[in-house]
Amino acid sequence: MAFEPPKRLVRALGETAPAGDDWLARLPQAAERAVGERELVVERVQVPGGRSSLVVLVRRADGTPAVLKLAPPRARPDSERAALAHWSGRGAVGLLEADAGAGVLLLERLHPDVSLRSLPEAKALLEAAGTLRRLWVEPPDGHAFETVEDRTGRQAAAMRAGADAHQEVAPLVDAALAAREELLSVAPPSRRLLHGTFRQSKVLAGERMHWLAVGPDPVVGECAFDLARLVRDRVEDLIAAPSGPSTTRRRIKRLAESLEVDQDRLRGWTLFRAVESGVRARRTGRERDAELLLEFAAWL
Repeated sequence: MAFEPPKRLVRALGETAPAGDDWLARLPQAAERAVGERELVVERVQVPGGRSSLVVLVRRADGTPAVLKLAPPRARPDSERAALAHWSGRGAVGLLEADAGAGVLLLERLHPDVSLRSLPEAKALLEAAGTLRRLWVEPPDGHAFETVEDRTGRQAAAMRAGADAHQEVAPLVDAALAAREELLSVAPPSRRLLHGTFRQSKVLAGERMHWLAVGPDPVVGECAFDLARLVRDRVEDLIAAPSGPSTTRRRIKRLAESLEVDQDRLRGWTLFRAVESGVRARRTGRERDAELLLEFAAWL
């Protein structure tokens, strides 16, 4: 079959592709090769799919359903493989086979169209917290995962450049960078292997367990960093509601208490991550996303 990348993937990778990158152009042939080498039967390409990889629903030679995932090097597929292998199916999708050097992962099939976003808000947050409890484990000895300090350091440099280009966001950027400096000045209570991009849409329904996380961009650091992205889930609903600021404060309190995370540290990382995402959205022309994220950040 023809492996046509979904429009969402083409748009997202096009916004961030370095000069001369031809991964998207080579993707159809790479997908055909990955399918052929593993004797897979293709059912369909998942649409709209994600923003960093091609996801194909397949069956193995014995008829077992699976998911074939192909990701470019900048999506760090080897890091994803290492994290999934370390979790070994505990709280996360199972890893069946990998050629991370080629950006190919064969994964356990979940229900790709059923995420925590299909649940009422309170239930979704409860299930999300339970999933995180299983994921937050000690990293393996001698790991090569990026740290929160290193990742946010790269992001901070890009945020400063964004503030220079868009002076109206400079006060929020200054506040976010100050929060990061304060957070990193004190040793975190513990360092765990984190999902890195955890949110409701990253937790899918499964057969082996009710809910399993997918699509990690793993990082090692304090749990509050991982939880911060979850705080702003369904941000469009928060912004639309008159009670958005108070709902956000209650969400921070509830999540911090349920997962034994310091509220102030969670608030600080939530601010940093919201501003970073907002500045990045503006840089790539997603103005509506930028407005939502920066308004949310201003509440913190």
